[in-house]
Amino acid sequence: MFIQTEATPNPATLKFLPGKVVLPDGTFEARSRDAATRSPLAEALFDVPGVAGVYFGHDFISVTKADDGSEWPQVKPAVLGAIMEHFMSGAPVLAEGAAPESDAEEFFEEADADTVATIKDLLETRVRPAVAGDGGDITFRGYREGVVYLEMKGACSGCPSSTATLRQGVQNLFRHFLPEVREVQAV
Repeated sequence: MFIQTEATPNPATLKFLPGKVVLPDGTFEARSRDAATRSPLAEALFDVPGVAGVYFGHDFISVTKADDGSEWPQVKPAVLGAIMEHFMSGAPVLAEGAAPESDAEEFFEEADADTVATIKDLLETRVRPAVAGDGGDITFRGYREGVVYLEMKGACSGCPSSTATLRQGVQNLFRHFLPEVREVQAV
């Protein structure tokens, strides 16, 4: 098995491409060892010293290293080993009965339903594919009084350039198609 790695805009996060589907539907994120219990793979990755977070997309795994002085030259080989060992074992990515994450509760006024539908369409077709390429994800959380609330996941969570992505990229895109959008905020 050959696992490719890619740098992400977040220096604390690397993207691992195992060459096979990780999660056929949905995503999974664990920002702590306790949150990893729904996934044997996530638990194995948290056993690697220096791992602080994991995110599973369709065909990639983003791993975030701890802020404890851990460096990728020491962490990366152990992460590669844990991923390879997991896939070679045939064990499931998620524990039996555990489902991928579903989107959390959304909030918006019923009168804004058409605007929200356009926002979600733009996210699905233009934004999410781009950020998945960087090992992350952005999901809709709400819309109120011209402000769009989005959640950053994976490599995007805590990324130094995520504010620029939201302001110069996503916000400008939404404003182009939806003049009623004033601002985009991360939740």
